[in-house]
Amino acid sequence: MPIKIPDDLPARKTLVQEGVMVLKETDAIRQDIRPMRIALLNLMPNKIRTETQFARLIGATPLQVEMTLIRMTEHKSRNTPASHLAAFYRTFRDVKESGEKFDGLIVTGAPVELLPFEEVDYWEELREVFDWTQSHVHTTMCICWGAQAALHHFYGVPKHALPRKAFGVFRHRNLKPASPYLRGFSDDFSIPVSRWTEVRPMDLPDDAGLEILMESDETGLCLIEDQDKRMLYMFNHIEYDTTSLAEEYWRDVERGIDIQIPANYFPNDDPHATPENRWRSHAHLLFGNWINEMYQTTPFEIDKIGIITNARPGSGMTREQAAQAADADKA
Repeated sequence: MPIKIPDDLPARKTLVQEGVMVLKETDAIRQDIRPMRIALLNLMPNKIRTETQFARLIGATPLQVEMTLIRMTEHKSRNTPASHLAAFYRTFRDVKESGEKFDGLIVTGAPVELLPFEEVDYWEELREVFDWTQSHVHTTMCICWGAQAALHHFYGVPKHALPRKAFGVFRHRNLKPASPYLRGFSDDFSIPVSRWTEVRPMDLPDDAGLEILMESDETGLCLIEDQDKRMLYMFNHIEYDTTSLAEEYWRDVERGIDIQIPANYFPNDDPHATPENRWRSHAHLLFGNWINEMYQTTPFEIDKIGIITNARPGSGMTREQAAQAADADKA
């Protein structure tokens, strides 16, 4: 089944050219099915590029998915036209006041890693977002700085500055092959990394039930499951396009930033060569598994999200089993 996005969203043309099935809004209305409602809180500067990356991944599942684009209310984007934001985005304040609920939410990274959390101009509103997910979102995936921010908000976990940027494509290990999120994953796989800070295992609270699913010997933690908060924390950029790291490298070079060539990325470390994508299949696997787990456990009636919470993602309990458990609790 296809992904439902606005007819005029720039990502539509790219996805159609790539063979992703995209559903017109007018056709979606005629289908007698409740789509999975997934929101994207886009904190990245190049919002159009980021929309396309995530739409590509959530649009490749057998389910109909409706994507809602959200931005921070007061923060002013300097890299995306105001007309684009006005046409396709809703502010978090508007979404919160509407009382809407979502099966899934993705919180992206943001280029503010070296700032203390409290100095980010939308920090207080982002904390509202995290608290709001607990009653209005069934399952949330936070990416890179977004993952660090969520862990800091819920558990006080600090981030640590690295001596130099973790930058390149690095080998990772599958620590929990039985996890529903890693279904079909290889034991060893590559993921793009691009960050100036890290979260360390020794800072994770012992009593929070946080489970490390992916890790790299070179760049540390990659993916953590938080079953209690119904969250996944992904510290790296598995959603990146083939050329994303190259564009970041040349952008920094042009700005005069002392940046190393991304590791294990360009053939023969030649930044003029075309890189090869070695993570695409695992990106689709991760998001497909996330959406499948979401579909299996989210309440059929979307307004019951936050009420029927027995069927937590990763628990192995279906929506029907959760509803029966909820009825038993009432009795």
